[in-house]
This record gives sequence, C-alpha cells and structure tokens, in this order.
Amino acid sequence: MLHGPAAHAQGQDRAPEYFQSDIQYGAQIFANQCTACHGTSGDQIPGVNFRAGQFKRVVTDNDLRATITTGVPGTAMQPFAFGASELTGIVSYLRNMGSFDAKGLLLGNAGRGRELFTGTGNCASCHAVNGKGPRVAPDLGDIGTLRTAELLHRTLLDPAGSMLPMNRPVRAVTKDGKVINGRRLNEDTYTVQLIDEHERLVSLTKADLREFTVLKTTSMPSYKDKFSAQELADLEDYLLSLRGVK
Repeated sequence: MLHGPAAHAQGQDRAPEYFQSDIQYGAQIFANQCTACHGTSGDQIPGVNFRAGQFKRVVTDNDLRATITTGVPGTAMQPFAFGASELTGIVSYLRNMGSFDAKGLLLGNAGRGRELFTGTGNCASCHAVNGKGPRVAPDLGDIGTLRTAELLHRTLLDPAGSMLPMNRPVRAVTKDGKVINGRRLNEDTYTVQLIDEHERLVSLTKADLREFTVLKTTSMPSYKDKFSAQELADLEDYLLSLRGVK
C-alpha cells in the first residue's frame, strides 16, 4: 500500500489506497494500450503529464475512470472497454507513475501462468475455467473481471485471509450424524444447496441439521513459499486474463 503524495489525489474526499500489484498491472496495460499516444513517460499530449500528476479534465479517480471508459469527444482519446480490475490497475499506475520504478517490474506471462495453473500449482484439480473442470471450488472463468490484481495477489499468498464470505466452505451435520463438507451454491432462510467434496449436488433443509457452520479455513494452499516472484507474476497474469466466454 502506498501513502504520501501519491495517495492524496487532488480534490478527492479521502485519500485512496493504491497497491503495488495493481500499479504493476496498470503499468503493463499502459505500455500495451496508451504509450502510442501518451508516450512512455505520459507527457506526449500537450497539457498532460501523467508522471508529474498533470491532467486536463481529471480531478478525482472517478473522473479518471470516466475519461478512460467514455473517451474525449473531438480528440484522439477513444473509449476503452476495460473491466473493473483493469481500471483499478491503470488508475493506480497513473496516480503513482512519478514514483513507480519500472525497472523492477516483473512482467507476467499468461501462457506460463496457465501451465502453472494446470501443472505445479495444481489449481485445476479444484477449479474449473468456464465450466471445464471440477466443481469443488468456484469456477474462475471470469475471475479477471471480479478480482483486482492486488486481491488476486493476496489470495495466492494468504488464501484464508483473503477469501470472500460467499466462497467460504461449510460443514453440515445431519440429525443422524452424517457430516457433509462443501461449498454453498444457494442459501435461504430454510434451505441450503451445496456442492460436496465429491462434486455431488446436495440440498439440505436447515431444520433437519444438527449443525451448520461456515468455516474460516480453506483447502487452498498458499503459494508464498511454493512459487518464485516470477511464477506468481505469471499465474496472476493468467488469472487476470480470464474474463469469461467471449
């Protein structure tokens, strides 16, 4: 997390938080999508100098997001159909461009990341991608639109600490003592539907349960000591590339 001048964008009600993983992701997007017009230093457009924090029409981060997504009529600034994680990345980078050290940037490779996902990382043993694969854990087919680079990075390092409440596993015990572990698909006041650890769909009536617990642990391993920084960057790049079936 960054503090200081970069975290106090002019005109905003409170200082936003910018994270290193989002800034790095934004740097890659900027290099691929923006340098042709803005230049590598962000100062090729008259009146605009991203590295110096100089913008023509932007005050808040929301202004910046709006300009990126709608473009600027009558100029070469076209609208970009970026997803939420991409917008978070590019805004984070633009706000911190002056202090970001691109020399230390680890560029991820989605192809290598996919090999880690299906191979050494063993992610494909639990996660499906666009319906292809097991259902023990959530389908990651559109994870690149749902999670920011920073949240994905934290999840790979500390899965339990970064897990969203809706993705937490559950443990149910029926009145006759049968234990069922799985993940929730749907839940209301009276019933809950699970995919159990054997990938079977189970529908339970809560009145028939002796116990129903939402767990704070996860079977997903931490990759903090398993993968190098480069391998993590590759896996994250692959996950960020997953944006649903087109």
